[in-house]
Amino acid sequence: MIIEELRIINFRNYENTHLNFHPKLNIFVGDNAQGKTNLIEAMYLCAAGKSFRTSRNREMINVEKQQAYVQVKLKKKYSDVNIEIGLGINNKDVKVNKICLTKIGELFGNLNIVLFSPEDLKLVKGGPGERRRFMDREISQIFAKYYYILGQYNKILQHRNRLLKDNKKRILDLEVWNEQLAVAGAWIIFYRRNFIKKINLLAKLMHRRITGSTETLEIIYDSDVKIEKDDGVNRIKENILKKLENSINIDKKRGLTTTGPHRDDIILMIDEFDVRNYGSQGQQRTAVLSLKLAEIELIKGEVGEYPVLLLDDVMSELDLKRQKYLINNLKNVQTFITTTMISHVKGTDPKDRMVFNISKRQADNIK
Repeated sequence: MIIEELRIINFRNYENTHLNFHPKLNIFVGDNAQGKTNLIEAMYLCAAGKSFRTSRNREMINVEKQQAYVQVKLKKKYSDVNIEIGLGINNKDVKVNKICLTKIGELFGNLNIVLFSPEDLKLVKGGPGERRRFMDREISQIFAKYYYILGQYNKILQHRNRLLKDNKKRILDLEVWNEQLAVAGAWIIFYRRNFIKKINLLAKLMHRRITGSTETLEIIYDSDVKIEKDDGVNRIKENILKKLENSINIDKKRGLTTTGPHRDDIILMIDEFDVRNYGSQGQQRTAVLSLKLAEIELIKGEVGEYPVLLLDDVMSELDLKRQKYLINNLKNVQTFITTTMISHVKGTDPKDRMVFNISKRQADNIK
């Protein structure tokens, strides 16, 4: 898929900007705090229905305005898609091909995006929540059903936790919530296990290529619930129910649910050592890079065409070897790069790219 046009009105520091893009490489160049990432954010918003930087609409709307507008026109393998998002202080209106969407989940799959930013190093260094969000974000792009199940699970979890905090709680009530939580949780674990199984194979291959086969990367799904590789949804549900029943006393004591997919994690191993604890900074960055490249190939395999890749200020984070490998593997993927210096983007043919000079309120195409 290819993003052909982006239009933004009163979004962040942009008053009214309309850009046309190259089908291969697009580079946003400018000093810090000029608005390069704001363009990346606008495109991401049209894919996910939310920002990767904030949960508040107010922060995306120009400080002098009350509303903002973002439009992306893209060409897909079998169709053209027009995505429009209107932002109010407390509301969000989403349209796809002029049709209003009633739920954000309906937006998923229209524009598939892989985002790679310095924040993604938290996939290694951060807590389990970062890695769960990674799984949830990527699976939702491919399977809209997962997004709804995840939302359902979180609502059920909140109800159960409130009941655990209630001094008048009854075991019978908990049993009802246990059943519902186990059903939704089983599907989440099922999707996550299959996702990690696929992305592990791809990331392992990417990592071997980057390191010249000197290291082996392994991505392991660390589920809070014991599962076997071939367990179906019903078997996983039974295992969740058992854990919920066995943990009832500690749950009551703590006033929260201590078991379930909301406590899952991913373990990244290089040569059987946990990258988080024992990997060098270079190994951590290579592991994340391998994971991002694997995401691209996974989406291609699942939806039938490559996603759009957003690289937000990551070129300066990678050494020349990793930069070269990244650029060489982007030939089939439309890519947007933000950078403070064009020299950070080496090895690209000028005919295969467009460069945009970003300065405060204006984005001008450099011919």
